[in-house]
Amino acid sequence: MYKIRKFSELTGLSKETLRYYEQEELLEPAFVDPSNNYRYYDDGSYFLAILLQKLRSFGCSIQEMKVVMRDESFKNLEALLLQKKDQLQNDIIQKQQTIFEIEEFILTGKEEPIK
Repeated sequence: MYKIRKFSELTGLSKETLRYYEQEELLEPAFVDPSNNYRYYDDGSYFLAILLQKLRSFGCSIQEMKVVMRDESFKNLEALLLQKKDQLQNDIIQKQQTIFEIEEFILTGKEEPIK
């Protein structure tokens, strides 16, 4: 079992984030000592924390993360990740289009004015 400080170091999630994830019912400690309210996490918690960290880095919202975490079989995980992938690909296409438009606009400013 790991105290919250050590678990924070192991996962790279801040203590504040761990407390927030607990509040949002995304990641609850394996044990809370009733005498001092210290939170303890186990190896199973580690897997879930890493999953949450990855989902967040992929741009998932808290609500999307909740759907994944409530689905113990993780059947929605692949669908969510494919949706995020599609969104990123669309963002890339839009950004490439914007770059093209900027380049075109710059070129029109460099053309010689008609006399």
